[in-house]
Amino acid sequence: MIGPSFAHLLALSNRIGIYEHAEYTTPRPEHGCCTDDVARLLIVITRQPEPSPAVWDLGRTALRFLEESQGGDGRIRNRRTANGRWQGDRTVADCWGRSIWAFGTASRLAPEARMRQHCLSLFDIGIQQRSPWSRSMAFAALGAAEVLSAEPGHVGARLLLADAVTSIGRPAPDTSWSWPETRLHYANAAFPEVLVAAGHVLARLDVLEDGLTMLRWLLDRETLDGHLSVTPVDGAGPGDHAPAFDQQPIEVAAMADACDRAFVATGDTVWLNGVHLAAQWFDGHNDAGATMWDVASGGGYDGLHAWGPNMNQGAESTIALVSTLQHARRLSSVR
Repeated sequence: MIGPSFAHLLALSNRIGIYEHAEYTTPRPEHGCCTDDVARLLIVITRQPEPSPAVWDLGRTALRFLEESQGGDGRIRNRRTANGRWQGDRTVADCWGRSIWAFGTASRLAPEARMRQHCLSLFDIGIQQRSPWSRSMAFAALGAAEVLSAEPGHVGARLLLADAVTSIGRPAPDTSWSWPETRLHYANAAFPEVLVAAGHVLARLDVLEDGLTMLRWLLDRETLDGHLSVTPVDGAGPGDHAPAFDQQPIEVAAMADACDRAFVATGDTVWLNGVHLAAQWFDGHNDAGATMWDVASGGGYDGLHAWGPNMNQGAESTIALVSTLQHARRLSSVR
C-alpha cells in the first residue's frame, strides 16, 4: 500500500497557511486560504507518523493560522487573503467545527508536549460555543472524541459529544431511508462516525448501535458494483439513484474516517472493506474508471464527473487523498 505524499500540500502552502484552490498543480493565490482547509491540514499532519521537518513546519504554520482565526469567545473566521488579511465575521459554522476537530486531534497526537497542551487550551476556548448546524457540531464532536481518548474525564469534551449526538439524531425508522435528514448533503459519513465515537467513549451502546446502523446503510447505498459511488455535490434524496456526479473526494475521505472509527470501536474487520473501497476509489475503482490523483505531484483531483476527473488539485481534495491513504496504510496489515 502506497503511503501518502505531502509534496503537493507543501507546494500549495505559503508563510500563512495553504491556498484553497489550484489550476491543475499551480496555486491560485487570488482565492486566498480558508480555515476549513487549514484545520484539515493540521489533522492529517498530526496523524502522520514521523512527518518530515518541512511537513512539521507546515503543521506549526497551520496551528498558528487556526489560533489567529479564533476569537476569545471561541468563534472562528474562515477566510484570509494571500497577504494575511482576515475577511468576514467570526462564526460557529463548519470552520468552527473543523478547528475544534483539529485542536482536539493535535492535543492527542502532536509530538511535542507543549504543543499538545496549547491545542487543548484552544479546544477549551472553542467549546464555549455550540452551533445550530448539525455538521458543524459533528466536526467539533470528532475533536471531542480525540480529547476523550487521551483524557477520559474531560467534562467539556463529554458535554460537547453528548450535544452532538442530540443534534445529529437517530436513524430514521424507515429502513429504506435510514438517515436522520430527508436528503444526503456533504461529508455524510461524519454523522455515523460521531455516533460510533460517542457510543464508544461514553459507553452508550444504544448510540454506538445507531451509528453502526447508519454507517452500514450509507456504505451500502454508496457502493455500486463493488466500488464506491458517493453522494454528488448536489446531494441525494430517496428518489435519486447512483451513479451521479460531481462526486467529491471529501465524501470518500469521510467514509474512510467513519469505517476506520467503526473498526477501532468494534474490532469487526468487516469495516476494513469501507476503508479499502475508499482508497481504491482514488486508484480508479469508481463510476468513471478514472484515477483520482496525480502520481507526479501527489495531489488529489477536485471532483469526479462521468467523463473523468476535474484535474485541478486543490487543498481539500489533496487532504482527502492523504487522509484516506493514511487509514489504508495503517490498516493494510490487519486481517
